[in-house]
Amino acid sequence: MRKLYAVPLGLIGTGAAVVGYASVIERNWFHLRRFDVPVLAPGRRPIKILHISDTHLTPGRRRLINWVRSLDALEPDLVVNTGDSISHRDAIGPLLEALGPLLDRPGVFVYGSNDLYSPVFKNPARYLWRTSKKDYERNRRVPDLPYRELGSSLQAAGWLDLNNRIGRLKVGDLDVEFGGIDDSHINRDRYDKIAGPVDPQADLHIGVTHSPEPRNLDRFSADGYELLLAGHTHGGQLCVPFYGALVTNCGIERARVKGLHRNGPSWLHVSAGLGTSPMAPGRFCCPPEASLLTLVPRLS
Repeated sequence: MRKLYAVPLGLIGTGAAVVGYASVIERNWFHLRRFDVPVLAPGRRPIKILHISDTHLTPGRRRLINWVRSLDALEPDLVVNTGDSISHRDAIGPLLEALGPLLDRPGVFVYGSNDLYSPVFKNPARYLWRTSKKDYERNRRVPDLPYRELGSSLQAAGWLDLNNRIGRLKVGDLDVEFGGIDDSHINRDRYDKIAGPVDPQADLHIGVTHSPEPRNLDRFSADGYELLLAGHTHGGQLCVPFYGALVTNCGIERARVKGLHRNGPSWLHVSAGLGTSPMAPGRFCCPPEASLLTLVPRLS
């Protein structure tokens, strides 16, 4: 009889340990990833971009707030926020506290779905056969989070709103042109509003989106953007050792669920993000991250 109970009790104990690790330890085990990206013209001085995404901030997450605030010590030339910054109607103040001195640096942002819609519980197993996009199409119509206030607060600090817009900033000694789109995951992307060849007079062209949908990534590349930045995927969030992400929650393939990759002639960086939905507060084999991208001259 004892042997009969031993196996299920062992499995329950292992499962509890994994859940505890994923929700308490790895969820708060923040990492900084570093990449060199050869996109500048020969002879140009390197610049540093801090890419943050998917903080899903809620009040009280002091460890996350303090860690993001500490990133200013990296002295980035530009901060790019690819959305899903908040997950609670009272999170704008904590987000501004987290960004703190970073708001004094040049910055750009786009929205993610959770900047507009508060999180709701979903069966996590459903991600194995479909994305969460249908949940918004069927059930979520009117935004219930203060995304306009979020945008106004970031713009007041001097950051560019790139939701279906083109913008321009001086970054280091570079004239940088940006093209951005609102979140395709909730059908707010309008690439046609920014479509067309990039300005050849700019020194660098950066495309910004929340969800890395291939149909939009390919349009950015065709229009001449050398660097594309996205988030949304959480890197898979719950990954299998030696296999990686099970799902991406969008159209991009698993091989590019996070990190630096090519997209035709462009470089693509997908951030695995810093947070999780409060309804699924765990990560496994996919720690939260921000990335420091050092843009360096091309070899030719």
